[in-house]
Amino acid sequence: MSSTEKYLKPEVIQSVSRLDLRARFIVEGFLSGLHASPYHGFSVEFSEHRRYTQGDDPKDIDWLVYAKTDRYYIKKYQAETNITGYLLMDLSASMAYTYRQQLTKFDYSVCLAAALGYLMVHQQDPVGLVTFDEKIRNSLPARSRRSQLGNILALLAKAQPVGPTEIAKNLQQIAAMIKHRSLIMLFSDLLAEPESVLESLNMLRYQGHDIILFHVLDEAEANFPFQGMVDFKDPETGESVVIDADGIRGDYLETLKELRDRYRQECLRLGVDYVSLDTSMQFGNALLEYLSQRKARF
Repeated sequence: MSSTEKYLKPEVIQSVSRLDLRARFIVEGFLSGLHASPYHGFSVEFSEHRRYTQGDDPKDIDWLVYAKTDRYYIKKYQAETNITGYLLMDLSASMAYTYRQQLTKFDYSVCLAAALGYLMVHQQDPVGLVTFDEKIRNSLPARSRRSQLGNILALLAKAQPVGPTEIAKNLQQIAAMIKHRSLIMLFSDLLAEPESVLESLNMLRYQGHDIILFHVLDEAEANFPFQGMVDFKDPETGESVVIDADGIRGDYLETLKELRDRYRQECLRLGVDYVSLDTSMQFGNALLEYLSQRKARF
């Protein structure tokens, strides 16, 4: 099975197609709207002249050309709607975890990244990829050609989520790598110190980048279905601990809620889009709900 087939499997392709069919605003309002909402006027650049025809707006006539040629020409403009996107993928060992879902957090994130990469390439927007754990492992420069999605998925198919991660440090390095204002899409379970991650996100925002933070948890991490005495193993350190799941469920869920609320509130303050997901959520529903919320803000 090719890498593209692995991550753009039928149900994912169906979800992506549904995104295209049901949401024209994805093209007109979501990605392009990040830097120039079509409902509030585009930044435009001059493209070319063409002969005036009946029905054209007289305001677009180039009178300097008329003075030289005694003919009416219209100035054509092209909307500057393209935005460069970068998919940032956390390769920490914890991303390889799944309790009872078919997809690990990593697989789920790759499917989301494939859908968003597909949308950007479909819109002819350049999109690139950066994978990282303790350091940046691979990077693909942003390209808009249709083969780019296959290149991205081929690289992700070879990626192995193992070992510890340094989210904040890598975000700082990525901030130094990306010179132009871009759309940063980060996929991570955020099992790291929130303060340092938020500081790095603030640095990226200060540089003018738009950011979507996809906080991806396993369904079991989100709902804690465990019962009785359970042996939990840290995938990054290998340390194990036996706990009374029934006894700590309330405290665990409260702590998780506080973490998500903190990210949600701080991201709102920074102007970062925070999307909280778990692996039981269908791709189409998860993206459509988020994109619909984003559309409502433009």
